[in-house]
Amino acid sequence: MSVCSLYPALRVTMPWSCSESHLGSCRKQLMFCVSRTTARRRASTGVSCSADTRTVVIGLAADSGCGKSTFMRRLTSALGGVAEPPRGCDAYSNTLVGDATTVICLDDYHALDREGRKEKGVTALDPKANNFDLMYEQVRALKSGVAVEKPVYNHVTGRLDPPELIRPPNILFIEGLHPLFDPRIRSLLDLSIYLDISNEVKFAWKIQRDMAERGESLESIKASIKARKSDFDMYIDPQKQYADVIIEVLPTRLIPDKSATEVLRVRLVMREGVKHFTPVYLFDEGSTISWTPCGGKLSCSYPGIRFFYGPDTYFSDEASVLEMDGRFDRLDELIYVESHLSNLSTKYYGEVTQQMLKHADFPGSNDGTGLFQTIVGLKVRQLYEQIIAGDGSHGLKREQLRRRCLRLSPV
Repeated sequence: MSVCSLYPALRVTMPWSCSESHLGSCRKQLMFCVSRTTARRRASTGVSCSADTRTVVIGLAADSGCGKSTFMRRLTSALGGVAEPPRGCDAYSNTLVGDATTVICLDDYHALDREGRKEKGVTALDPKANNFDLMYEQVRALKSGVAVEKPVYNHVTGRLDPPELIRPPNILFIEGLHPLFDPRIRSLLDLSIYLDISNEVKFAWKIQRDMAERGESLESIKASIKARKSDFDMYIDPQKQYADVIIEVLPTRLIPDKSATEVLRVRLVMREGVKHFTPVYLFDEGSTISWTPCGGKLSCSYPGIRFFYGPDTYFSDEASVLEMDGRFDRLDELIYVESHLSNLSTKYYGEVTQQMLKHADFPGSNDGTGLFQTIVGLKVRQLYEQIIAGDGSHGLKREQLRRRCLRLSPV
């Protein structure tokens, strides 16, 4: 028999003190469902929501300014909700919480604040500036159904704020610079994704973001990119060898000017043999196909649109690659392309097009970045459903216990 009991979350020694008043509004909402026989044993260190808990963990790795935030918005939307900062917690929280998902920014596991990094002469990309032991311990706890008090890195002040309470969701996304760096953390992932942005595109994106949104000068942006490049090459870029899914963003091949970045060529690299992930294909699975869509069915101005699909290898592993070069003029006509793609993991005809139209104002919505991010979001949804189905009735039991806790939760 299960009963609902209120316990503190898993506490981990932090390099700062935690204000009880800061976490009070969050902690009082935490309700765990535990069996009567294990409640006392677990009370001292945190408890599992139930023996039936199954949190699926997805890792998303990329450099700063490479579109991780937009990708997360597309992913959470495909999973049926809007992720927002935790209610009642710090205004500078980097966490997003939805009905079924929680997104954790791994910047929160910086072991050094901004001043500390300056003193030691390291960037945030350097593993020495991050607490991987704490990161692993807390991701493992959440995957096991145990709530944690996660640190918060304040991007405004550059300091470490008091921690915030994070409860185990159905799907946990960990996004940032290092989700695939530590082999212990990689072992916890049910799916790993890497955003691989070419240097030319990354530079253009960072200029657009940092000058328009942060008021930085072109000279300071160039200096920042130069200062980070060696660490990126050493610590971030090698992580893509461990990814199950890679989205590569490159300059177009449709325009002779190789420096052009206003039009993009985007490749969705899908490793073969990944559990619960079936690669998307164009027309005929396993074939090699180059396709220029009919101009009468898909409006596109110069330089046009070209698709490619075929087998490839990625770090010696077999992979399938779907590529789009060019951009759409009318998103509603995307249904024509969608009808020629298979293994999309959609629940109804036109769902990819509907998702793209829903977020037409998101960056990349008229090219392959938005299209492939949307497709990956739907694949994550299917992966979660297949994992839960493989766990038998666990998903149903968990929902029943969650609702019981909500009924008994103190006001």
